[in-house]
Amino acid sequence: MVCLTVWILYYQLRLYKNQQQRVYCRDCFRPIFTALSSELSQSCFVIENYDGPGRIGPEIVIKGTTGVEIASGLHWYLKYKCNAHVSWDKTGGIQIASVPQPGHLPRIDSKRILIRRPVPWNYYQNVVTSSYSYVWWGWERWEREIDWMALQGINLPLAFTGQEAIWQKVFKRFNITKEDLDDYFGGPAFLAWARMGNLHAWGGPLSKNWLNDQLLLQKQILSQMLKLGMTPVLPSFSGNVPSALRKIYPGANITRLDNWNTVDGDSRWCCTYLLNPSDPLFIDIGEAFIKQQVEEYGEITNIYNCDTFNENTPPTSEPEYISSLGAAVYKAMSKGNKNAVWLMQGWLFSSDSKFWKPPQMKALLHSVPFGKMIVLDLYAEVKPIWNTSAQFYGTPYIWCMLHNFGGNIEMYGALDSISSGPVDARVSKNSTMVGVGMCMEGIEQNPVVYELTSEMAFRDEKVDVQKWLKSYARRRYMKENHQIEAAWEILYHTVYSCTDGIADHNTDFIVKLPDWDPSSSVQDESKPTDSYMISTGPYETKRRVLFQDKSSGLPKAHLWYSTKEVIQALKLFLEAGDDLSRSLTYRYDMVDLTRQVLSKLANQVYIEAVTAFVKKDIESLGQLSDKFLELIKDMDVLLASDDNFLLGTWLESAKKLARNGDERKQYEWNARTQVTMWYDSKDVNQSKLHDYANKFWSGLLEDYYLPRARLYFNEMLKSLREKKKFKVEKWRREWIMMSHKWQQSPSEVYSVKAKGDALAISRHLLSKYFP
Repeated sequence: MVCLTVWILYYQLRLYKNQQQRVYCRDCFRPIFTALSSELSQSCFVIENYDGPGRIGPEIVIKGTTGVEIASGLHWYLKYKCNAHVSWDKTGGIQIASVPQPGHLPRIDSKRILIRRPVPWNYYQNVVTSSYSYVWWGWERWEREIDWMALQGINLPLAFTGQEAIWQKVFKRFNITKEDLDDYFGGPAFLAWARMGNLHAWGGPLSKNWLNDQLLLQKQILSQMLKLGMTPVLPSFSGNVPSALRKIYPGANITRLDNWNTVDGDSRWCCTYLLNPSDPLFIDIGEAFIKQQVEEYGEITNIYNCDTFNENTPPTSEPEYISSLGAAVYKAMSKGNKNAVWLMQGWLFSSDSKFWKPPQMKALLHSVPFGKMIVLDLYAEVKPIWNTSAQFYGTPYIWCMLHNFGGNIEMYGALDSISSGPVDARVSKNSTMVGVGMCMEGIEQNPVVYELTSEMAFRDEKVDVQKWLKSYARRRYMKENHQIEAAWEILYHTVYSCTDGIADHNTDFIVKLPDWDPSSSVQDESKPTDSYMISTGPYETKRRVLFQDKSSGLPKAHLWYSTKEVIQALKLFLEAGDDLSRSLTYRYDMVDLTRQVLSKLANQVYIEAVTAFVKKDIESLGQLSDKFLELIKDMDVLLASDDNFLLGTWLESAKKLARNGDERKQYEWNARTQVTMWYDSKDVNQSKLHDYANKFWSGLLEDYYLPRARLYFNEMLKSLREKKKFKVEKWRREWIMMSHKWQQSPSEVYSVKAKGDALAISRHLLSKYFP
């Protein structure tokens, strides 16, 4: 019998009692962990009472078929017998104060608890999570994440770190120089899109330090994953190649791709090159890459990710051609590893559904031997493909939740879909489902969504969400509280019950101010009008304002619930504050919920301001613009009161990885640019991806979103006072210039420590805006 790695409970199973840290060693810590014998071949864990010899007394034993299963059993026991809670540090951390000392652990009522996985795989990550969330992580943060994965039962994680160092070694064999690769690799915060062939060189080049450090980090990551019994998913060759390969192999079938979101098709960053899978060189490079990984890491996995057709449409829709492409992709893998299995994101079937009709889907999915491809039904909680494609035409697939885009911070989810979707898919006729997965673009937000999703990998029946949430709230805040339970019931039926099918890129106007000319909206009673409910006060009496938008229509932020009900949930949350204020998880959720309420109010204020502009009401426009700006400032103060909503943490983690001044400057620019403009911009042409990765972070609101909004409203007021058209290009030029200046301001240092009383601030803001 052996313990798990000692971090599994929290920083190596550390229990905090009487404010003193007690660490129980491998030999004397209870519960006991042990490998499960071959009596049960299916992945599972067993929790039993333990009455063996020992100084401490009766305890429990947790058995599992792998380290992940044992960790999952521990997590299950902590949740449902000890009322403990495991969360990311940035969403409140792990709460284990309710776990008794050894000798007093809760006993199992029945003979044993046996939990079998209904499907073998629990998948984790999106190919862009590496850039939105992991890019600045060192080993210490990765170690915590891998243990979090184990506790959640994840046994099939993507492992994409450090692959550029592998590619450097591979391309060297094909006479590609370091200078060629400087134009090929993206910068640290944009590697995901360089890997997918969307861009090149943007944010780069990559230093030797970066390449070496990331490769070393990858080896640490893989070692820990393997120790816990996980099966890492490694990258494979998708056809994306440096431009220099055309000159070295002039006869190769290399296609230049179309512009991907650059302004004016700037060739410095756009229009990358794709080697056709039908070209013999594709097989050679693909095989070399797989073998180089085996040489570096050993024979650690048979599963490889490849998304060569993701947002890269084949030149023809002929099924025979598509089949030949798919067969070539798999051949490159299998020549490098004869047991290779191709794991493919199924996003293309959703994002490019006009191209991928049944004949084309079948051609791709059936181009490899059965069992050698697994498809991720990437967006199954909103738009499942399995039920419209005859179970991916017989191909094994994993039911996945996408949930988050761009690492945005917004309370959002579809808990009913998550609690039932995997079960519906698994029990459906001729089901080929083999797992449950989480494919969010960014992590460390909405912890309730991720806890429920990971738990569905162990559930063979649908979950009663309302009942589950009561248990969740009690665990998360370490005690029972009726106001909190009532608040969560409201949140369940509002914020976490999104059924409109809209991909939730956060479009709240504070963090994604509409790039829109309000002069295009004019009143015209002779034409049909759109009506909008506009409030005269904070969610009080409402009046209907009618106006006609001749152009693109009034900007709209995504709203799928009653804001009035969510305000009531916030009131209940704050009423529980005196009882729960010492809880870090409570504080995180309270700040997040207050932010959510105020951001939706700001959306209303913006619409009212635009309406005042259309009506040429200067006085109202001035008052409403002041209120919008004041909301931003107040929200910045609120977010500054919690460590987990600080811009400084993101920037300092980027600078911490740098080995010299040049790297420090480059990494900080990458970090600042990704969360603001994201991509290239010119003069009055802002990046097409600006604000895609928007964040509600203190510092970012005060120094980036606030000045932009102030410029916008000042221009609106000037337009009315001078009786001239709103100068939208002038505003764009000014805020793009401001954005560039902010991105290149490394002298600014933002705090990494919270300040202020979060509960007091939240209560003050509630009374201020919703008296």
